[in-house]
Amino acid sequence: MNKIRKNILEGWKVVVVDDEADSLEVATRILRFYGANVSTASNGREGVEIITRTRPRFVITDLSMPELDGWGLLYELRQDTRTIDIPVFALTAHAMIGDRERAMAAGFHNYLTKPLSPATFMEELLAIMETVPALEQLIQY
Repeated sequence: MNKIRKNILEGWKVVVVDDEADSLEVATRILRFYGANVSTASNGREGVEIITRTRPRFVITDLSMPELDGWGLLYELRQDTRTIDIPVFALTAHAMIGDRERAMAAGFHNYLTKPLSPATFMEELLAIMETVPALEQLIQY
């Protein structure tokens, strides 16, 4: 991939939901470096509240969390007309055969695996964003 413009996500609201502080910090720092306005939550319940309030361009959520997991978060977002159309990307350390397909079948727009690598995270994220028509047209290299 070509060099990514530093402000490629300038002005974008993004929500990252993860109960692991390290993953949350890596994703947040990288997204902010590229211009995003990032809100974070450490569980799905808090995530749903923030997403409903801020209406971000997209959401990255861990699948395994306390209170409300990523599957439940996605379900709740899809039941609300205010959040039904927000792209949601699954994030998990459980990258087993079939997990991506299961996540996509459940309604996630795509899938990222942990641990997040600062060296490749943005390239991986942009690649999956290009699979979502509503986001693809907004990405300006």
